[in-house]
Amino acid sequence: MNFNLDRQVRNFLIFLLLFVLLLLLSGICLNVLQVRTVQNLFLSHDRAIVSSLLEQGVSENTVSIAFNNMSSSMEGRNLLTKIGISETTASGFLPYVSGFRQTTTYLTLITEIVLSLLLLGGTFHFYMKRVKLYQEATQTVTRFMEGDFSSQISHIDEGPVYHLFACVDHLATILQSKNESEKKAKEFLKNTIADISHQLKTPLAALTMYHEIISDEPDNITTVKEYSVKTGLALKRMEELIQSMLKITRLDAGSIVFEKVSCTVSNLISSAVNDLTTRALSERKEIIIENMAEVCVFCDKYWTSEAISNIVKNALDHTGSGDNIHISWTKTPLMVRIFISDNGKGIAPEDLHHIFKRFYRSKKHLDTQGVGLGLSLAKSIIDGQNGTISVKSGLNEGTTFILSFLTEA
Repeated sequence: MNFNLDRQVRNFLIFLLLFVLLLLLSGICLNVLQVRTVQNLFLSHDRAIVSSLLEQGVSENTVSIAFNNMSSSMEGRNLLTKIGISETTASGFLPYVSGFRQTTTYLTLITEIVLSLLLLGGTFHFYMKRVKLYQEATQTVTRFMEGDFSSQISHIDEGPVYHLFACVDHLATILQSKNESEKKAKEFLKNTIADISHQLKTPLAALTMYHEIISDEPDNITTVKEYSVKTGLALKRMEELIQSMLKITRLDAGSIVFEKVSCTVSNLISSAVNDLTTRALSERKEIIIENMAEVCVFCDKYWTSEAISNIVKNALDHTGSGDNIHISWTKTPLMVRIFISDNGKGIAPEDLHHIFKRFYRSKKHLDTQGVGLGLSLAKSIIDGQNGTISVKSGLNEGTTFILSFLTEA
């Protein structure tokens, strides 16, 4: 059990402790005062009796003996009863007792009033501070419920109440993060739909135009063949676009779990470029895999091959006939690096920081193939495996992409 108390409760308990001490001290003081009052009353009474006896001619020795006598006789009790002084005599008829009662009553009443006011004041002060604290917390929670997370509940002190406030603040942080995630998800979905719609407009418009041309000249075999090929290319572009967008969406949504295994870099590269060699040959380009020492990398083989394949496709898109693409790798005690270099057109400095953005196409390369998603997808895959991807390039100086992975622990 947590016995830590907040400052307000501690102060109130200290107040109660001091009040109890004050109550005990007041009781002691009242007791001393009552003893002194009784003593004074007895002295006054005894002086009056002595004075009266002496006035009646009683000798001092007899008076002294009488006052030092500690026993009572039946004659003495009968005499007091005869003059109206007994156990049943009302205190109002006994002047000294009546005075003592009044004095004691007034002192007790004043003490009780002062202590009661002090107790009520301290309790009311604690209660008002507590109410103010709860009101502030209630107002903050109400703002949380309305979606305003700009303020926090004060929990700078310790104790159960402030621990509760800290938990409420933590819950508000979680809700804020959830709300922001939902907003980002909605914004991402909105942007994704807008991007897909925008990118599909061109091939769809082209398909519509090709269909109309073929429909207008169904007997013209040359025209039908020409636009059938163009239709196929447009459909292929749409398929690549949709597949890339689906993959990026799954990566961004976190629905893909990378299954990391240890695999050799040579097998990873072979798997990535296997389907691209035919295209390279048809375009009179060459993909050269350097004969490097065998190195293992810890990654998801399928998705990492996808990333490498997209980078090689990008290199093929931006190289000309007779150019080549070199792939090599190195290993250090900390990481494995894969280098994918080409001797193509290179990347202009103003484009270098934008190449991983979705659908980004440099104004200098609008005539090249691709839809501008390959590098963005590659970066999402590498980043998702705690790797890094960087690029070095200059206009007409070729381009080198560097994929870095931490070595297996």
